[in-house]
Amino acid sequence: MKERPLVRRPLPLPLTGRDETAGQTVWSGTISFSLVAIPVHLVKAVEPGRVSFRLLHNTDYSPLLKRMVCPKDGKVVPPDEIVRGYEIGPDQYIQITDEELDSVSPERSRTIEIVEFIDMEEVDPIYYDHPYYLIPARGGEKAYLLLVEVMRRTHKAGLAKFVLGEREYLVAIKSTQGALSLITLHYSEEILPDADLVPDERGVEAGKKEGMKKIIGEMTADFEPDKYGDERRKKMLKLLKKIEKERTPVEAPAADGEAGEGPVDLIAALQESMRRMKRNR
Repeated sequence: MKERPLVRRPLPLPLTGRDETAGQTVWSGTISFSLVAIPVHLVKAVEPGRVSFRLLHNTDYSPLLKRMVCPKDGKVVPPDEIVRGYEIGPDQYIQITDEELDSVSPERSRTIEIVEFIDMEEVDPIYYDHPYYLIPARGGEKAYLLLVEVMRRTHKAGLAKFVLGEREYLVAIKSTQGALSLITLHYSEEILPDADLVPDERGVEAGKKEGMKKIIGEMTADFEPDKYGDERRKKMLKLLKKIEKERTPVEAPAADGEAGEGPVDLIAALQESMRRMKRNR
């Protein structure tokens, strides 16, 4: 296989263990395989460019809250009355407790242990889930850069499993732009079969296949992502800047803090409460 030249693009974070990464670190631990151990930080590789809006009450511009409402009586359900249920049939559920969920949750990983090296070109992109960067923690820079270079030259990726949050992920670690990237992968049982989606190719004439192949060959080019952009997002931001200059901002009234108002996002509040309980155990 012909070796590809190394193209270095500026990464969003410095490849060092300095404190600049502290606020952006998703996970910290060690990459391990054989007798090698490299301290690393896991950081975000992408930032969704979606322009988001808050829903406001048109009478006083108060931000609207998300509530857990019982459809039977129309009342807001307080957090201490919310339980989890797994649906086993129409309107039938089995209740499960936090303790029962904890009993099957994996222990948090401090190590990303590579179990084998694979050719990443053999992995269908449909398995790709979410990308991250791995950057070296202090003291691991030399071993990190060595691994980056060896993986680049051999075109190999390390396959590993590790726990992030409360889920165990299958991940691929590969050399990307002079750094290590980590891609979480879907498990095979998550991939929907395509057998019933694709028509039988025996009905396609050979001449049409060659014609299609010729067109694709003529249109083939190197992938240059900088040529493309989210045009709607650009137009949306331009519109918002124009409106900001032309209109006086509206102000929401100060929150009165009355009981029963509930948190802005009840699910997020419950998750944060559970995290605090676990830390205090």
